[in-house]
Amino acid sequence: MPVKKTAQAVAGVENDSALPLNQIIHGECVSAMKSLPAGCADIVFADPPYNLQLEGELRRPNNSKVDAVDDAWDQFASNEDYDRFTRDWLQAARHVLKDNGAIWVIGSYHNIFRVGAIMQDLGFWIMNDVIWRKTNPMPNFRGRRFTNAHETLIWATKSRDQKSYTFNYEAMKALNEDLQMRSDWNLPICSGNERLKDEKGEKAHSTQKPEALLHRVLLASTNPGDVVLDPFFGSGTTGAMAKRLRRNFIGIDRDGDYIRHARRRIAAVTPFEDEAVAVTRSKRSEPRIPFGTLVERGLLTPGTILMGAGGRRYQAKVRADGTLVTGDATGSIHRIGAHVQGLDACNGWTFWHFESQGTLVPIDWLRQRVRAELS
Repeated sequence: MPVKKTAQAVAGVENDSALPLNQIIHGECVSAMKSLPAGCADIVFADPPYNLQLEGELRRPNNSKVDAVDDAWDQFASNEDYDRFTRDWLQAARHVLKDNGAIWVIGSYHNIFRVGAIMQDLGFWIMNDVIWRKTNPMPNFRGRRFTNAHETLIWATKSRDQKSYTFNYEAMKALNEDLQMRSDWNLPICSGNERLKDEKGEKAHSTQKPEALLHRVLLASTNPGDVVLDPFFGSGTTGAMAKRLRRNFIGIDRDGDYIRHARRRIAAVTPFEDEAVAVTRSKRSEPRIPFGTLVERGLLTPGTILMGAGGRRYQAKVRADGTLVTGDATGSIHRIGAHVQGLDACNGWTFWHFESQGTLVPIDWLRQRVRAELS
């Protein structure tokens, strides 16, 4: 899918074809990001090395070895080395982010506090820290600490003074059964058939993230057609969910085996239909429809009698200029709604009803009809 032209114009990117959309770049993330046009990504999702600093083998009570994260890419000589690495890739991430973009970084207690401090030093503005509470965490086999049952995601905008960013509040609320989505997310770790395996039947990647986590991140902070850049692409969870939700992705990874597995995985993904990925819009973002528009379009004709919610006790007549008139007053749907009830204020859209086939229907139904036509 092409990148939205308007979004590219805001970012200053002149040629959409210059972007490796829906591709994985084989290389080191800092140089790869610096080689891309400035302001080419709507969001960055980063799952960097955690610098776990494991000491020796980890074994279960039955003495079997735990398949821990002991990959070379997660090993650093010191915290100072890790900080330099973090600062370098975060600066490159700022380069690719649009001025109205945002970044997500996930980590554990080993690294997330260092990452957060460096993000603030570089000018990122932290919006939320989200706790991913794992419903099925790995036990603490040594019995010397609490079970590590969560990871932390930092969601930040590019700067404190940023005027706009994408947050699909209504979509998150709908996903949470019409309750505000909280900053603690209960989701299982990646397991079962979702876990990628190599030719030997072993984990293809040691820290594969669950698709449910990326589904929520992308649904919350992107729209269809947006560009999601993942500088630590790994097993390709970001790309798989971006394709399914009809977003564009740019992946970067230096490990050829990871890229091979990710490409195979993403190729098997079938995108959802356009209508299925449409994002529930907030009321603030919906186009303003004056009551007079309903009159102009002939949805309510002048002379129509409107009735208050709950029956025919309150009545008013529609006029050609989009006002209502009662026996002793005239004005907007809100003013007349408040007047007939003896109140200081009233939402006329929900108070006033018109009769259709013997049933009273709120005039807001007509407003939503016009909004749907405009969309």
